Amino acid sequence: MELYLVTGGAGFIGSHLAQRLAKEGHRVRVLDNFSTGHRATVSRLAEVFGDRIEILEGDIRDPDRCRAAAEGCRAVFHQAALPSVPRSVTDPLTSHEVNATGTLNLLIAARDAGVGRFILAGSSSVYGDAPRLPKVEDMPPQTRSPYALGKLAGEEYARLFHELYGLSTVTLRYFNVFGPRQDPNSPYAAVIPLFIRALREGRPPTVFGDGTQSRDFTFIDNVVEANMAAVRARDANGPINVACGEQTTLLALLERLYGIIGRRIEPIFEPPRAGDVLHSRADITRARDLLQYRPAVDLEEGLRRTAAALEDSGP
Repeated sequence: MELYLVTGGAGFIGSHLAQRLAKEGHRVRVLDNFSTGHRATVSRLAEVFGDRIEILEGDIRDPDRCRAAAEGCRAVFHQAALPSVPRSVTDPLTSHEVNATGTLNLLIAARDAGVGRFILAGSSSVYGDAPRLPKVEDMPPQTRSPYALGKLAGEEYARLFHELYGLSTVTLRYFNVFGPRQDPNSPYAAVIPLFIRALREGRPPTVFGDGTQSRDFTFIDNVVEANMAAVRARDANGPINVACGEQTTLLALLERLYGIIGRRIEPIFEPPRAGDVLHSRADITRARDLLQYRPAVDLEEGLRRTAAALEDSGP
């Protein structure tokens, strides 16, 4: 069995990747410091898959821990990050240390360990508020937050490690990923679990801005498929958008959730948050051409699955 490293494997996206790899019969080493990921999540995976799941507690800011994690791995799925634009605005230094320096630590470790493929979780936030839609990978970045800038720095390091050292790297620029295991209780929780939890509890959801801002919401299963394809497509490098290629406003998102949950509660509007972008929609041509990527789960079905999972998980 081949060994894969999933950093941030106790978190939302990382745990889904670890589960998929283990289901396919691979061994998975999970590196996580459990600052945002949950021990219970990865412990449940270990109960199901036994010794196919190895849990390594550690921080990507620690070069020694990164070296230990990369040793013997065929590929690295680097999902560990300190998420949230608002958090990065409040604490830019920690955001940079994790998202930029932590990525550099892992790239060095992967290079030195002879890892065959390095898949970096990028972010659509690097496009900022560039007016052109859809967002295409060759657009000049226009970062608007320390989070976006840190993710862009990680991308550039990945590109350089490919060019300078021959490490096979690719960056998957995620667009607003959502799905089961996304924590609605975090102070930096994403909008979909927050909306669902508020409606279920009979509270008005909070919208920052006027609600006409739009996003390309992408269900977790689509992101997992893109990562699996990126391991196989070794000649694909540079940034690749991972999304559905669709644009949905927050108000339209709420309308869909009203129908799914069966309850309408008008939102509360708050001022826009610093660093947030107004509109986002991906061009996914490159993903189709290089990864044969096709988003299999659309927004409506993804919302239904997410709402059902949050109901099952309870408060």
